[in-house]
Amino acid sequence: MKKTINFIKTILSKFNLIANLTAKNLALHQQLIVLNHSIKRPQIKIKDRLFWIILYLFWNNWQDSLIVLKPETVVGWHKKSFRLFWKWKSRSKNPGRPRISQEIRNLIYNMAMANPLWGAPRIHGELLKLGINISERTVSSLMPKHPRKPCPSQIFISVDLIDISNGAC
Repeated sequence: MKKTINFIKTILSKFNLIANLTAKNLALHQQLIVLNHSIKRPQIKIKDRLFWIILYLFWNNWQDSLIVLKPETVVGWHKKSFRLFWKWKSRSKNPGRPRISQEIRNLIYNMAMANPLWGAPRIHGELLKLGINISERTVSSLMPKHPRKPCPSQIFISVDLIDISNGAC
């Protein structure tokens, strides 16, 4: 039994050596590609960063094959991607105040048009009686803007101006 376990450990260590060698070759080859497509300073693109982050996650000896980058840089990229992932994952699905349904908007509009003397407080009270919980300020912002009717003194002045312009004084 002990010989079998030692035999399996030996085979796995051989596969581990092959996997390490393959990963090291991949890492060196990728660095050569980065150096070949840049002129003065190595331009590391997003796909290069992703390659190193994946290598960091799955290969223990990834630091040994770094030539172009510092290990701290790769760890920093990994931390940044981790923060971005959890920021995206925990974002609010529906940010902001919930929208007022079109049905309630139409109800407020119809009530205001049918009762032009009612203001926002009265319509708000009626909506509360119906079981619609909405603020008075929201009701006032959803009410149609009625054109202001001129007061009687303005009507008198405008009539006099018309008479004066006709020469009827």
